Amino acid sequence: MSLGFSSKLAKNVLGLAPKVATQSLSIVPEKLKMDVLAKLLTLTLSEQIKFGELDFLKGKWVAISVQDIGLHFELSFDGQLLLRSLTKADVTFTANVPELLLVAAAKEDPDTLFFQRKLRIEGDTELGLEVKNLLLGIELEALPQPVRVSIEKLAITLQTLQSYSDGSNTATA
Repeated sequence: MSLGFSSKLAKNVLGLAPKVATQSLSIVPEKLKMDVLAKLLTLTLSEQIKFGELDFLKGKWVAISVQDIGLHFELSFDGQLLLRSLTKADVTFTANVPELLLVAAAKEDPDTLFFQRKLRIEGDTELGLEVKNLLLGIELEALPQPVRVSIEKLAITLQTLQSYSDGSNTATA
C-alpha cells in the first residue's frame, strides 16, 4: 500500500469515526448515556473518590463538551459522582475526542492544547485549574486494566492514523 493511499485512508478513518460515533450516540437514550458515563467515571476516578480528592466539586458543576461526537454532560460530586445533561455549569471544558484521548493517555499536555485552542476552558478559572490538576494527577497505571488498556490502544491507533494522515509516516505498507 503506497503512502498516498495510506494517507487518504487515515484521513477517511479520522473523518468518519466521529460521524459514526455521533450517529450511534444519538440513538442512545440520554438517561442510559448518563448512567454509563457515571459508571465509567466512577470506575476511572475510584482512587480519587476514595481519598476525597473530588470534595472540591461539592456544589460545583463541571461541563464536558466533546464537540466532534456531540457528547455533552455535567458532573459534580457529593459523596458520589453526579451526572446530568447540560444546564448551567461553573466551568466548561470543550475539546474533541482525539485531544481528550491523548491527554488521558498522557501523550499530550492539556496546557499545550489550551494554547493551541484545541481545548477550551470557560467559566470559573480557579475551578477549571483544580479539575485540570486533578486529571493530570491520575496515573494511567493506576486505572483499572480494561480502562488503561483501552486508552493506551486507542491513543496508539490515533497517533498512527494522525501520522499517516499528515504524511509524517514515511514507511510504506
